[in-house]
Amino acid sequence: MASTERETRFRGVAHAVGDPLRRYVLRRVPADAVDDVLADVFLVLWRRLDDVPTDDPLPWAYGVARGCVANAQRAARRRLSLVERITRLDPPRPNVEDDDPDHADLREALDRLPTLDREVVTLWAWEGLAPREIATVTGLSANAVSIRLHRAKQRLALDLGRKSPGAAGQKPGEGRR
Repeated sequence: MASTERETRFRGVAHAVGDPLRRYVLRRVPADAVDDVLADVFLVLWRRLDDVPTDDPLPWAYGVARGCVANAQRAARRRLSLVERITRLDPPRPNVEDDDPDHADLREALDRLPTLDREVVTLWAWEGLAPREIATVTGLSANAVSIRLHRAKQRLALDLGRKSPGAAGQKPGEGRR
């Protein structure tokens, strides 16, 4: 079948079965999955256009839709099962914003950091990644991550008033004379 003939035939079949298939799928899957399932149905119709009956394509298209709906339902069950397993193995940790209103100052201090520095700090602190792992995520070198992390932690400490700008372990005015 020539390309233009194939497209013309597909358009005719799609026009004939589109609305009934949408109603069929809408009754069987959540509303947010309808378009994805219909896309799968039309993909099968396109690929197997030579198998689609010319006299009455709707029953054949319902059979395809039934299979696509079953696939979508199986995928949804697998996703739910995976989420349940992950939740059992690694329960969600509370978000800094949710666990204590006293952390509002931390959130504000983080927001004042440059975007990349904030990402490096949160990957380190909240996700528990090492600098070499953060380097993989951000595309920086592990050395650059270590430097950014060190400087960002210093800025946060200063911003939160937890450290004086003097040398570590010294009080301002202490040291060599």
